[in-house]
Amino acid sequence: MLRHARADFPDGFLFGTATSAYQIEGHAYGGAGPTHWDSFAATPGNVVRAEDGAYACDHYHRYEEDLDLVAGAGFDGYRFSTSWARVMPDGVNVNPEGLDFYDRLVDAMCARGLKPMATLYHWELPQALADVGGWRNGDIADRFADFTTAVMRRIGDRVHSVAPINEPWCVGYLSHFMGLHAPGLRDIRATARAMHHVLVAHGRAIQAMRALGMTGLGCVFNLEWSEPADDSPAAREAAARYDAIYNRFFLGGVFKGAYPDAVMEAFAPHMPDKWQDDFPTIQEPLDWCGLNYYTRKLIGPAPGPWPSLAEVEGPLPKTQMGWEIYPDGLRDFLVRTARDYTGDLPLFVTENGCASAIPFDDADRIAYLDAHLGAVREAIAAGAPVAGYVVWSLLDNYEWALGYEKRFGLVHVDFDTLTRTPKASYRAVAAALDAQQGGADA
Repeated sequence: MLRHARADFPDGFLFGTATSAYQIEGHAYGGAGPTHWDSFAATPGNVVRAEDGAYACDHYHRYEEDLDLVAGAGFDGYRFSTSWARVMPDGVNVNPEGLDFYDRLVDAMCARGLKPMATLYHWELPQALADVGGWRNGDIADRFADFTTAVMRRIGDRVHSVAPINEPWCVGYLSHFMGLHAPGLRDIRATARAMHHVLVAHGRAIQAMRALGMTGLGCVFNLEWSEPADDSPAAREAAARYDAIYNRFFLGGVFKGAYPDAVMEAFAPHMPDKWQDDFPTIQEPLDWCGLNYYTRKLIGPAPGPWPSLAEVEGPLPKTQMGWEIYPDGLRDFLVRTARDYTGDLPLFVTENGCASAIPFDDADRIAYLDAHLGAVREAIAAGAPVAGYVVWSLLDNYEWALGYEKRFGLVHVDFDTLTRTPKASYRAVAAALDAQQGGADA
């Protein structure tokens, strides 16, 4: 069981769980168009067993059952995402079936007393937009604003909160510099432009939603705590550079209107024309800030061109992903983000969880969640304005380049029969949230 319960957190603290569209819905249904993930997965060597999200968990047809699981655990909110390629299969024209699905989905959340916590984009770029440059093309910001308007005109009256783009580091750097996610590039010029255009698109989406009279608008950053692999000055410098790329670039753009020098020393020659003029758009005022956190990385120097760093295996226990379990990083990020970037703006842990190879009696996941809930309590005690915590994820799902092999779910999914079976971690969370119902109307 979890040692931490609802009663240990402030009144109104929001507890939720999360999924994303391509990872669970089944992209073969409802008139969804091809995405750059489909092309990426069909290319040998990119994805485990070349698996894709065509069927996933079939949430498209089973969403009522899945939302019953969310409500049954006592969660207050459900963080979900909308698929750009479902709503606009060609990236421009609206598919009525796509909007109808999200309309039904949000209604079903509201009927169960769940707060709909929407993310507009979780990586399924329409292939038609990828064909004309995707995130490298500055026009994508206006296309994304059009998508935002189309979706939120339909469901914006009922959502509790909205973030435009999930994990911009993954959209920009992991996908364009490291080549590990679609579109699978390893190109510094593409990376510089994609990372900037992601933030411009974020700002344009906020503007589009404000024009609709919406509130509850925020952002979601994925952060990894970085520490030097040893005491050498070279390792300290490499870890600081990793921190700049992974964490401070996006927070700095949104909240300070500036990018770190440690990144711009490499990116400056590759940035779009007049990129500095985009900061007023990127810095559109927000109502909250979300942090996704899973692990830390030990970083050392490496030969070769920028960024001249390498990950070093750490000594701590690891999850099924091979990621170190380091709850202190969550505490320290919450405190640092409030101190250096967001001030009194409410902070949410919008994703936290662990992959486990244990099918049902997942005591390792229970221990992981418990330790990180303790870190959230420590951050609150240190003055960080943390307002909610969201578990990733509700279901075992399509884990991108890792296919269906890594399981993050509170609920086990048999990918042959699609049977859902709550795990021990699901029951532990349900018991903890049932301990005091006072926060249910957060």
